[in-house]
Amino acid sequence: MLKEQNKIRCTWVGQNPLMIKYHDTEWGVPLHNDRKLFEFFVLDTFQAGLSWEIILKKREGFKNAFKNFNIRQVASFNGQEIEKLLRNENIIRNRMKVEATVNNAKKFLEIKKEFGSFDKYIWQFTNYGIIKNNYKKDSQIPPFIAQSEIMSKDLKNRGFKFVGPIICYAFMQGIGMVNDHLVTCFCYNKL
Repeated sequence: MLKEQNKIRCTWVGQNPLMIKYHDTEWGVPLHNDRKLFEFFVLDTFQAGLSWEIILKKREGFKNAFKNFNIRQVASFNGQEIEKLLRNENIIRNRMKVEATVNNAKKFLEIKKEFGSFDKYIWQFTNYGIIKNNYKKDSQIPPFIAQSEIMSKDLKNRGFKFVGPIICYAFMQGIGMVNDHLVTCFCYNKL
């Protein structure tokens, strides 16, 4: 356990074991599974304006509320189910974000139909590769990049909600399209 604590990590992680586990095992690891991509998409929607730590603490609640991130089930949610979600204390109860999630699930399915998978669609914004940055300090990491602006514009044109360039960039970092681990972080070269 002491060895784990002595690892050099990205500075944003802090000391919270939940954040450490997320950083060490998930953040920046390339994802290609549509259900997991949808999960991160949902979590990033709710993270807008909040800390990632808050989202991680409620992750299990989101998983239960959104049917284990089953895209088809979420896309079929009706007004009654949305109202039920707005009373669910285990998630962030924001009407715009809940409605955006249901809307985005429908749009997600449209993309799957058009491209064969959401994975194939989303990774095109980095030419199906990983952008590997070389940042030494958090302050060097930009809030968004050109690719996240292009992704945001395309998603908005397709009817998605809560997909500004900053949210898209956070999504890209989370699913490993971008390696923004600091160069001093033990995960940097691992990915």
